[in-house]
Amino acid sequence: MATITEALPGDDAAGKAKADGYNPSMYELLKTIDDPADLRKLDRKSLHQLADELRAYVLDSVSKTGGHLSSNLGTVELTIALHYVYETPEDRIVWDVGHQTYPHKILTGRRERMGTLRQLGGISGFPRRVESPYDTFGTAHSSTSISAALGMAVAARRKGEKRHAVAVIGDGAMSAGMAFEALNNAGAMDVNLLVVLNDNEMSISPPVGALTNYLARLLSGRMYATAKRASEHVLKRVPAMLELARRAEEHVKGMVTPSTLFEEFGFNYIGPIDGHDLETLVATLQNIKQLKGPQFLHIVTRKGQGYKLAEEDPIAYHGPGKFDPAEGIRKAAGGGKPAYSQVFGDWLCDMAKQDPRLMAITPAMREGSGMVRFSEEYPERYFDAAIAEQHAVTFAAGIACEGLKPVVAIYSTFLQRGYDQLIHDVAIQNLPVLFALDRGGLVGGDGQTHNGTFDYAFLRTVPNMVLMAPSDENECRQMLYTGYQLEGPAAVRYPRGTGPGVPLQAQMKALPIGKGEIRRRGKKVAILAFGSMVKTALDAAESLDATVANMRFVKPLDAGLVGELAASHDLLVTVEEHQVMGGAGSAVCEALAGLGLEKRMLLLGLPDRFVDHGDPAKLLASVGLDAAGILKSIRAAQAT
Repeated sequence: MATITEALPGDDAAGKAKADGYNPSMYELLKTIDDPADLRKLDRKSLHQLADELRAYVLDSVSKTGGHLSSNLGTVELTIALHYVYETPEDRIVWDVGHQTYPHKILTGRRERMGTLRQLGGISGFPRRVESPYDTFGTAHSSTSISAALGMAVAARRKGEKRHAVAVIGDGAMSAGMAFEALNNAGAMDVNLLVVLNDNEMSISPPVGALTNYLARLLSGRMYATAKRASEHVLKRVPAMLELARRAEEHVKGMVTPSTLFEEFGFNYIGPIDGHDLETLVATLQNIKQLKGPQFLHIVTRKGQGYKLAEEDPIAYHGPGKFDPAEGIRKAAGGGKPAYSQVFGDWLCDMAKQDPRLMAITPAMREGSGMVRFSEEYPERYFDAAIAEQHAVTFAAGIACEGLKPVVAIYSTFLQRGYDQLIHDVAIQNLPVLFALDRGGLVGGDGQTHNGTFDYAFLRTVPNMVLMAPSDENECRQMLYTGYQLEGPAAVRYPRGTGPGVPLQAQMKALPIGKGEIRRRGKKVAILAFGSMVKTALDAAESLDATVANMRFVKPLDAGLVGELAASHDLLVTVEEHQVMGGAGSAVCEALAGLGLEKRMLLLGLPDRFVDHGDPAKLLASVGLDAAGILKSIRAAQAT
């Protein structure tokens, strides 16, 4: 079968500027598919052409909008096969992680909206139930698909509905405990559930070939299943023979498949098979569809399949911005402002050089958290805990118990998954674990599931916790150093992307705990700004001649500074890139109450709703958190 690789860059044909593979006018078959019902009308021979066109369309779309690429190029054949065999949306398909669903979106009526992907008012980069009936469950964090699909299968049985439930899990999601909790539960239930393991890292099994494809068809066939049930019925009368037969079957299967683990959970294991072989995929799924009980299909795919540049570097093409497919991703010219993740990564290496006790941990976010350099320079002190946030936090606690100094680099949205461990295993024991909390605030294209908008609230309520929010890159570096010196838990919460461009100081100096600073002296109005909002507050303050305080610490809050500003100003305004409810503004109100002071307050922050995806600057403006919005809100408050 032809692949896009033959006509796209990275091979001998790279000299052709733009090949037919991603020319929108060439999608003759794809443009006839408005929903999976149209797909199911095709003969099986046409599916290969459709796969080529669909893969090209994904590449063309993502290159224009940015988004996830490698994972979606790898799920083209699987997506076609699932919608071809199953009667979606009546049959339920739950996609884990969710960033592998662009082919699914294209085939389920959203082809013409792919140009709006991840943009304000456009379609999401993840499945969303409100977006399409084919998006049966919202997924963006990992390892939830099996639990959700199991729930759907149980509900169907309870309601007497004969529908199928399929969970597609992959991209490391099987490394999380929740997936195995669901497998353990599902294997003991009499429900028709299919779990598809999309093994796209070759981490479980070696490359597969014709023999394993043949065996997969055999093991998924009704003849095999019927024979197995019949033999078990007969052999139950002779227990010794039944046990012998089971052992023989395990040995035969074990020679060609890693089936034992999943069959111990109560699943019928099938595979591994080539996830890019449409003939085998369709035939195997059609056989599985006839089987009863929990089924486990193991497929092997390749990230970036069909686009050589992405095949060779799937990490770089995991979530690229806009690019020219004929040239590939171009590295940005040096000399620009460093991203906060780079500031953290450089600090981590500098601190490790000073202190041999430092140990760095991440739950599968090495690149995103800026830890590549550290992992290369200090491999024996670097630990990727996989997509297992709960384990990562308690693992760090165990390290801290033995006198070492763990630093956990984790996105704000992912720390939510380790909250119990943060309280129970770290904070109660007052262990010196430093959390480098990336992606605080609005994150842009990934949207509501990835926004870090709850961390002030859920961290400031935890005893023993110190919570800092830097206003610029250098302050971030100094706060990381400050938190590292403490003998209890601390978190430094910083946003995605770059800061205002403040030069970094090589020398590191601890900040006084719980102390803010005045950045601008003014009259009548005092703006108490937290983290990323300091620069915006300073811009707004010019027209108001307002005082601006960089509060620095969400906990412990500088109550003395709050009291001083309350005594000398008519209106106190808090500004934070966080939910107003329970956030830093609430902490200021609590401080005033503790001081016995009554003061007119205006709390500015994110509203009590989930903020959608889109350009971060436009999103902030939409909720009144740009300089113009802050100015407007303050003037409205002054007028009343």
